Amino acid sequence: MRYNDKTMKEAIEQMLNVYKIKRKFDETGIIAAWPELVGKMVANRTKQIYIYDKKLFLRIESSVVKNEIVQMRAQIIEKVNEKAGNVLIEDVILL
Repeated sequence: MRYNDKTMKEAIEQMLNVYKIKRKFDETGIIAAWPELVGKMVANRTKQIYIYDKKLFLRIESSVVKNEIVQMRAQIIEKVNEKAGNVLIEDVILL
């Protein structure tokens, strides 16, 4: 009798890849983790967030926070991709 040595995580990732929904799953996880990634102050000022075509789109209600996002753009891209475990976004667009 042979046992499959895959962990539950590996099995789920394989299933997500087979059904081609891993990217959407990763995107949803990043949106849910937004406050953890940028802090509560920035997250509370974020009115809209979505990922499309490797771009993170943000609608921010505060001009001060918008300026902060512009300054933190590279760090945000790095944090998001690190959290996702792959290159999920390549740019941040402010709406």
